[in-house]
Amino acid sequence: MNATLTDQEFELFKDLIYQQVGIRLDAPKKTLLVSRLGKRLRELGLPSYQSYFDCVSGKGGEEELTKLLDLISTNKTDFFREPVHFDFLREVVLPQVEATKALKIWSSASSSGEEPYTIAMTLHDALPDISRWDIKILASDISTRVLAKAAAGIYEEERISQLPKDVVRRFFLKGRGMQAGKFKVRPDVAQLVNFRRINLMDASFPIRSSLDVIFCRNVMIYFDRPTQAKLMEKFYRYLRPGGYLFIGHSESLQWIDHSFQYLQPTIYQKP
Repeated sequence: MNATLTDQEFELFKDLIYQQVGIRLDAPKKTLLVSRLGKRLRELGLPSYQSYFDCVSGKGGEEELTKLLDLISTNKTDFFREPVHFDFLREVVLPQVEATKALKIWSSASSSGEEPYTIAMTLHDALPDISRWDIKILASDISTRVLAKAAAGIYEEERISQLPKDVVRRFFLKGRGMQAGKFKVRPDVAQLVNFRRINLMDASFPIRSSLDVIFCRNVMIYFDRPTQAKLMEKFYRYLRPGGYLFIGHSESLQWIDHSFQYLQPTIYQKP
């Protein structure tokens, strides 16, 4: 017998999820929550959503809470999505750091890895002498499930079908035998990227030196304005003076207080 999620139980999960990851679930998302969590309840043999809530919110529930956050995470992304940012990286950012040949970039919601690997491919394409550069790309996400997939760097053929053939040939290894129909990011690209679980709601991040660029695209649409403002404060703190913030095309900082300088749609700079 399938459990029913009551309105009271939905409110409990809604508050917990907002507290943990800053995502506010409105009433229409109740059906989504049922579809994501129902299977997990059956796997654990739990009779109700209340019992599952007690499991994730009680003592020793940290591991199951991580699984809950994995289940409710949205992971839509593509290679070379919103290309204006990669053009800006190539045409504006790289000339500015040419003298030091050092570049630190954070893909703060990297999902299954398409964004950070696209950054690495862009750098390989733009820098013939890339071996002489000190490049660090930190790729993070709240979901351990998608981070594991991203770190493996293996994609089904349909995930790369929209890419030009020369890009696939240069940056991917084609699977054979049991791996037929799959493509793996080449080691020289993958080695530029370090994957790590980071919760953007944490008060501080495990980042020791100032960043040149932060990608935070198509994330803030899930946050309310107070949460967005707090996140912008933290991003500002971790960028070097002159560093850049890239956000998604459906997003804007127009309605929140922040210290960034607007350069063009979706691109901001720390003065």
